[in-house]
Amino acid sequence: MTELILRRLGLLALILLFVSFMTFMIVNVLPGDVTAVVLGDTASPEQAQILRERLGLNAPVILRYLYWLAAMLHGDFGVSLVYNQPISTMLAGRLFNSMVLALLALAVAIPVAIGLGVIAAMYRGAAVDRLISAMTAFTFALPEFVKGLALVLIFGIWLQWLPGSSLLAPGENPLFTPSVLILPVAVVAISMLPYFVQITRAGMIEAFASDYVRTAILKGMPSHVVALRHALRNGILPAVAVIGMTLGNALGGLVIVETVFSYSGIGQLMVSAINSRDIPIIQSTVMIIAATYAIGNLLADLVSIALNPRLRG
Repeated sequence: MTELILRRLGLLALILLFVSFMTFMIVNVLPGDVTAVVLGDTASPEQAQILRERLGLNAPVILRYLYWLAAMLHGDFGVSLVYNQPISTMLAGRLFNSMVLALLALAVAIPVAIGLGVIAAMYRGAAVDRLISAMTAFTFALPEFVKGLALVLIFGIWLQWLPGSSLLAPGENPLFTPSVLILPVAVVAISMLPYFVQITRAGMIEAFASDYVRTAILKGMPSHVVALRHALRNGILPAVAVIGMTLGNALGGLVIVETVFSYSGIGQLMVSAINSRDIPIIQSTVMIIAATYAIGNLLADLVSIALNPRLRG
């Protein structure tokens, strides 16, 4: 078990190293001049040259990558070119807001999806199974911005039950104003449901076909007892892996949701950085999302191993 964890950690480190290299290289070959972002288009060539020297932009790109990687490993994400603030300070609050949104969405989506997946598997081919499949297909087909605008229209404008915007004051904790979280959490949770429901359904159908579950059914045990006591443990294993991957996907996919609801998270910060070509922020946000994705996969693997001892070999 320890050897397996060490191997996964080593693979995680290699993946993040590759992502950091590709991110740095891609961002640094984008068209445009970084000095124009800081000084404006009216800067003289002499001013631009001085700034390039100060930022180290005249050094070879590989050397700049190594300096950036070493600083990031020490917790130094650099300084924003636009806001002239330490990026680590800017990221702290934004990352907390995004994690709150993603984790609340997972907390809502997971039990609902597992329940719907189990019901669909228990009544495979029946009307309830077809209804659940149709609902998940419909929600999967709708883009996130359409879901968000629809919820704003219904609950924010027509019914006026909830605020249509999730704008937060600087430093404000979203947990202290839960009303601003309901609509964005609902959009993210609805977007997660199709994956979880269908994978849980497939895993439960496979579990129902196993010998030990058939034996329990032949003994006359009620179907719901068989599903919860015998089939669920192995049936949700595929969903566990997807949940781990979805944490990273959720954090990266918050870009659209946070933009629609004006929510102060890491996704909105990334959009702002891309629009203003604030390269240090772009690099930092990409690495945080990649790290979250990789750690989520690692945790999902560990939970799967804990639930299924056969994977420990």
